[in-house]
Amino acid sequence: MAGIKKLSALGERRLSVMAFVLFSAWLLAFAFEGRVLYAIFGPYFPDPHRLALGAVLSHLAGLVFFGLLITAKKTARRMMLVAPGACFLLSAVFFLPYSLLWPAALLLGAFMISACITGWAYYFQSAPPGGERLATAADVLIFSNLLMIFLNFAAVRLSPRLGLALAMLMLLLSFLVALHLPAAGQASLPVSRGKTGTPGIARPLALLCLFVFIVTINSGLMYQVINPAFAHLNGLTSWYWAVPYIGAIYILKKLPRQADRTYILYVAMAMIGLAYVAYMLLDRSVAGYLVVDTFLLGAFGIYDLFWWSILAEMLDLDQNPARILGAGLAANVLGVLLGGVAGNAMFSAGMAPHHSSAVALVVVCLALLVLPQLHRVLASVLFNHAFLSAFPALVANIASPPPFLPVAGLSARENQVIALLLRGRTYKAIGNALHISENTVRTHVKNIYSKLGVNSRTELMALFPDKDDFTPDSPRL
Repeated sequence: MAGIKKLSALGERRLSVMAFVLFSAWLLAFAFEGRVLYAIFGPYFPDPHRLALGAVLSHLAGLVFFGLLITAKKTARRMMLVAPGACFLLSAVFFLPYSLLWPAALLLGAFMISACITGWAYYFQSAPPGGERLATAADVLIFSNLLMIFLNFAAVRLSPRLGLALAMLMLLLSFLVALHLPAAGQASLPVSRGKTGTPGIARPLALLCLFVFIVTINSGLMYQVINPAFAHLNGLTSWYWAVPYIGAIYILKKLPRQADRTYILYVAMAMIGLAYVAYMLLDRSVAGYLVVDTFLLGAFGIYDLFWWSILAEMLDLDQNPARILGAGLAANVLGVLLGGVAGNAMFSAGMAPHHSSAVALVVVCLALLVLPQLHRVLASVLFNHAFLSAFPALVANIASPPPFLPVAGLSARENQVIALLLRGRTYKAIGNALHISENTVRTHVKNIYSKLGVNSRTELMALFPDKDDFTPDSPRL
């Protein structure tokens, strides 16, 4: 009983992160191109790579389905309970003798993964925007991959079914933790959510999804080309594989808030190119693997934290955060799927390394073409994000507050706050511009809503359709 009380006392954010990390450990180690999956199916299924791609496709379908299905926090909590329970039961099938139930259970489990992932968006949104959401994304990526390394090591070095049993334990723990999640409560920034969402979110989200799709094509190539090429180093790859990924995310998380992370994205793109050049030039020794994997997974860690943290800030810009997170992750999975299909075809055909490297370098060039435009579009809605700080002209536009809006009944400070609200600024950006804390901003927003008789930022914006034309001498209301 005391343990249950201590667990509940952790708070919504920590509980949701724990539940999601535990679930993701099973996902990464088994259902999504995991080492446990290959270890289990290897002796029985003629081509486990194709089966793994089928699971990725099922996961993609689930992201689209549950991203549209989950429209309330109550439903999100239910899915975070149903998904681990269903995946636990489906995983038990693999302790039975091999039959067609195995691939069927894998495909259904991959579909159910998405219920937990999209539902978690409502709890991801509960973290305050800005640095804390970036830190939350970093924690999820780091700890889920650390647990994955543990499960991979158990499956490869000890027993595949031991690895699966431990992965099932993660599912059970995820279910038990999710039982303590609240099923109600407002998001941290309810003001930016209305019945129709915030204007202007479609284009930034679409461009972000395009970029994620392009970048993660190289992830699919890695799964189907590079990993099989180093399969003879199974002992090393079972634990080192994700170490550079974790290290890159940890370093980014610990960088000072004022550090410019934007140029790191271009460094990461160069790292991907170098990784595939090294794959083409080096042999398949331990040294060759360490070079390729360090460059490649380090870059993937940088990009994953980038787009996860961007999606985190976008959760406040739509009435359904599950739809936003589902769209971003669907783009990721689609990229992995396309890269995996292409990689599997090249590897099965015995094509030389320079062919896959050429494809990867073309993908890098495409991503480099999209990245500058992506920055400009994202900066129009997320002015204060850590990865968008290299745009001094844009930042200068919000460094000082805009002219007062002389709205009758509001104080001078409240007029400053409403001016920034109407321009789509986050609470953190408003606080930085006005040199006040986020809690103070929240207090001002509550007062503004009360005085103007509105309940959301969407309703506020409807009162001021010509907000960009305001001057200090154009009183409203």
